[in-house]
Amino acid sequence: MFAKLSSEGFNSAFRRCVSTGSAKSIVSKARLIPTSALVFLGVAGVGLYSLDARSAINEYVWCPLIRWCTTAEQGHRLGINMLKYGLYPRAFGDHDDPVLEVKVFGKTMVNPIVMAAGFDKQGEAIDPLFQLGFGGVEIGTMTPEPQFGNPRPRFFRLPADDAVINRYGINSDGHIKILSRLRVRFEKYMSKANSCKDNNSFRDGKMLLINIGKNRDGDDVKDYLVGVERFAPYADALVLNVSCPSAPGMRDLQEGSVLTKLLTAVREERDRAQPELVDPSRKPPIIVKVAPDLSEKQIADIAKAAKKAKIEGILMSNTTVKRPSSLLTKGAVVGEKGGLSGAPLKEISLKSFRILRKYTKDSDLVLIGCGGIFSGKDAIEYAKAGATFVELYSSFAYKGTGLASKVKDEIVHELKKEGKTWMQIIGTDDTE
Repeated sequence: MFAKLSSEGFNSAFRRCVSTGSAKSIVSKARLIPTSALVFLGVAGVGLYSLDARSAINEYVWCPLIRWCTTAEQGHRLGINMLKYGLYPRAFGDHDDPVLEVKVFGKTMVNPIVMAAGFDKQGEAIDPLFQLGFGGVEIGTMTPEPQFGNPRPRFFRLPADDAVINRYGINSDGHIKILSRLRVRFEKYMSKANSCKDNNSFRDGKMLLINIGKNRDGDDVKDYLVGVERFAPYADALVLNVSCPSAPGMRDLQEGSVLTKLLTAVREERDRAQPELVDPSRKPPIIVKVAPDLSEKQIADIAKAAKKAKIEGILMSNTTVKRPSSLLTKGAVVGEKGGLSGAPLKEISLKSFRILRKYTKDSDLVLIGCGGIFSGKDAIEYAKAGATFVELYSSFAYKGTGLASKVKDEIVHELKKEGKTWMQIIGTDDTE
């Protein structure tokens, strides 16, 4: 009897719930639970997948989305901030195969892929870039006094060509502010018992390059000498920028006798310098960064100046002021003043690089290739033309944080097909 009454009472209560709509609400909410769980799992899965720098989603979704939402300069600043504050994918499982080793400047680099100057202009994202698999990071250009550079807008994308045009005009925080960042970083790693203290990257087999230049109204020689004095203690190599196309008068410094005077003075200052923070015998090598828009005679004069001044290396190249007819992008953006970089630069830069190689074969000068490198095959092409290592930047903006790892994987694949190492292919193509 009790069971019967309970059953009838339950049925009565259920009918009341139905009549008030409560049961419908409960059922509706119950149906939402699996959907919510699926959404949560989907979002979590996308997040976890995005954490791997090699994931296709970073190149094909997030990078295009950032480009769609921002101007070129806003996107650049966003990228630096994301790296600076740790909001970037990680290169999980990134391992440098021994075939990638590079012997250069008396050291061994674990791989030949270096982030070029112009990306981390103010030295804010050094360590995240190392963590993304680069064998070296070049920061700068640094000028003695802070300068804003050219008025905005000054950075433009050409997505159809995987290219950009920039006329930043060497915007710099100035030596003092950048030195304070480097000093903090130096003390941080010097205090760590397990950090590598054999170089200024504080990582085994990696190099920190510092790019120095001059202020617009600065002295053509003195500004560089001040840069050597101040940054030598923090650099594994010093790069002299004499080729920025959007800094008035800078490319005039590439003229033979002018360049010889500058490089000689810089090398002598480097030799006199006693870096206060490192072993004084560890003098950073001097590299000069030149333009691709040069005649053969001008390139020959640069090679002659570098040899006469007894510096250690030449980096070819900076951006180009040319606008190849092959550009797919049309309209006013192509006519913007500034230096073109990205995929279209490769043919121009590599042609000038091969000419430079012709005039430096009889020397110990280290040649570094830069311009239009998007793949392992691009990097190998530069190596066979004579590049000891290579630098890239624009491709990083288009391809995303996994680029260094992907390029290295492609290089290893190609080298193993040939049964050679990176060092064994340098200069094997003597095409001029």
